[in-house]
Amino acid sequence: MAERVTIIGSGPAGWTAAIYTGRANLEPLVYEGAFNEENRLKGTLPLGQLALTTEVENFPGFPAGDMTAYLDSSIDDSKRRYMAPHGKHGVSGPELMELMRQQAINFGARIRTDDIVDLDLSRRPFRLRTLSGDELETHAIIIATGARANYLGLPSEEKFKNFGVSACAVCDGALPRFRNQPVVVVGGGDSAMEEATFLTKFASTVYLIHRRDSFRASRIMAERVIANPKIQVKWNSVIDEVLGDDQKGVTGVRIRGSVDTAKTEELPATGYFAAIGHTPNTDFLKGQLKTNDKGYIVWTTPQRTYTSVEGVFAAGDVADDYFRQAITAAGTGCMAALDAERWLAAQGVH
Repeated sequence: MAERVTIIGSGPAGWTAAIYTGRANLEPLVYEGAFNEENRLKGTLPLGQLALTTEVENFPGFPAGDMTAYLDSSIDDSKRRYMAPHGKHGVSGPELMELMRQQAINFGARIRTDDIVDLDLSRRPFRLRTLSGDELETHAIIIATGARANYLGLPSEEKFKNFGVSACAVCDGALPRFRNQPVVVVGGGDSAMEEATFLTKFASTVYLIHRRDSFRASRIMAERVIANPKIQVKWNSVIDEVLGDDQKGVTGVRIRGSVDTAKTEELPATGYFAAIGHTPNTDFLKGQLKTNDKGYIVWTTPQRTYTSVEGVFAAGDVADDYFRQAITAAGTGCMAALDAERWLAAQGVH
């Protein structure tokens, strides 16, 4: 028997969609992604990009305060025991995602820790195949696979991945190789500001490399970075090469001027963190949905989460190359759930 609605993805958009479709008694099936090395390297592990974030200051309903008791009582112990201690600053990204996940379970969502690697949208019910080899049919699909972190693409960058090169300061910043050592962050947006600020908890110095003479980040986050004595901004600069060897991994970077290209400088560093934007996770679609020039899924109807294929809906950062916020992702997750519920009802599927 075909599923009524299948949700692919497990960030704020996916879990919100699961909560709403669960409350509508649609018994959603959620593919949260697989825990494997490929997903770890790409930054596409379950729970989305918020799982790679520290304090979440701008998600409504979580002001600063000690939530330890609430977290202990709200999240299943099988998950809670592996979470980091609560930081008493409101809510962290991983905590918020686990709370959303548990809320979806409470409303009847069924979760599979697996990836959808292939699907056929040319017929209904739609057919899906998972990484583990399972096949299923579903009447409606909500795609909420988000977007992953980008790298510069330098050969030296690729060479030292997991040996000092990372795209996730929260994942790797506390490792011994980075403690009390200089590290480098590349980027100029909000993600770069957050990565650099987080790394000051562990590193001796954080070099922030930016190709322009001003940040594109929000003003408040940029001001925090500039005021932080442990962060040194290298303006009008780009990474020329990541330096290191097979024994020590990353030992530094060579930067050159983005304006004066003849100007170079070597900076000592045991870590290199890329924070230069994201790529939507749409490879598995194999071109079956309309996307924009950046690869993000296109909503085909104003104020609706409809895609170019009837019965397929998109939510969150996989369809948003502008806002990319947790709250907007959650909002579109709600919209996609309501769109899917109403579309299924019109098809006679309840």
